[in-house]
Amino acid sequence: MKINTVTPNFDDIRPLNNDEVKDAIEELIANKDFDDAFRYIKPDLNWEEFSQIMRSCRTKEEFKERLAYEVVMLVARNTTFSLTISGRSRLPEGHIPCTFISNHRDIVLDASFLNVMLYDVGYGLTQVAIGDNLLLKPWIETLVRLNNSFIVKRGISGRQQLLASAHLSDYIHHTIKETKESVWIAQREGRAKDSNDKTQNSILKMLNMGGEKDLLTNIMDLNIVPVAISYEFDPCDFLKAQEFQQRRDNTDFVKSKRDDLLSMETGILNNKGRVHFSICTPINKKLSVLDPQMEKNELYSTIAGIIDKEIYKHYRFYPCNYVAYDMLMATNRFSNMYGAADKEQFEEYLQTQLDKIVIPEKDEPYLRTKILEMYTNPLKNFLANE
Repeated sequence: MKINTVTPNFDDIRPLNNDEVKDAIEELIANKDFDDAFRYIKPDLNWEEFSQIMRSCRTKEEFKERLAYEVVMLVARNTTFSLTISGRSRLPEGHIPCTFISNHRDIVLDASFLNVMLYDVGYGLTQVAIGDNLLLKPWIETLVRLNNSFIVKRGISGRQQLLASAHLSDYIHHTIKETKESVWIAQREGRAKDSNDKTQNSILKMLNMGGEKDLLTNIMDLNIVPVAISYEFDPCDFLKAQEFQQRRDNTDFVKSKRDDLLSMETGILNNKGRVHFSICTPINKKLSVLDPQMEKNELYSTIAGIIDKEIYKHYRFYPCNYVAYDMLMATNRFSNMYGAADKEQFEEYLQTQLDKIVIPEKDEPYLRTKILEMYTNPLKNFLANE
């Protein structure tokens, strides 16, 4: 049964409309925190020239093409060895709007990188789901909504959460079917800290809520296209390992807003090596042969498994993944996939990341294992999927 939401429109979660762009840009230009943030990314920034370029943008599309695109590519040039995409032939023909669902490595850059590469291949930019827990300051919310993001409400419970999920689902269905824009959403709430990527049934349940038909048809209406994201190096791996120990040692541990901000900054500004996005096969063909009478939870799990298998088989692996596997598993299974220099480089990298962790009763063997798992789990899932 479809849940009726209280809010009759999407003003609380939607991106800005074009008639709101001018005021949003003026608001950002006048904000010192926004000024500081951009100078952090580009220290030699000429603020007057930058402000003029911003004011020349009359629509969200112009803002994305003139500014957002350039900023993301600047980050890519400064922090990656390469940024590549494959599987373009698997994109739906005729630019049919679709729902890109991917594994989730970086808070900000996963969707940003995907968008610039889709733009480069002529597919167009997507709307992006972003959790409200990351809107740490008002200017950040203004910026992401100007950049065509929509808001996922988190940190609420009970009926409020149910209503928010139904409202979000309504918006995604509306965007695909009425606005005719593609959307991006992660396969789970938050990043998989150990890189063991699995689509959460709760995401699929949310996507179903906005449909008017049966579960399978509602999901198929969204034209889901999985995307596999592969980072050679995860700048936040040490922060994720640190969080694992903090949660292990203190069951009441809760991340602060500063922790989220640090993860955003670290992910954006630090080295990622080679980064690759693989467009996977759209899943509707596989969904069309499923039994619609299957028990609902089993059906959700089956759909999640289809998405996961597409992502697993389209990962791209680097020497560090093979080195990490052999180190973690104490084998030489993949010794033919890397040389002595690759192993030495990764061992040095691993120690450098471990040295960045400063917490009480630091458990380095445990932390080392957690980082090794991050680089090994995608390979394990690929192997299990063969």
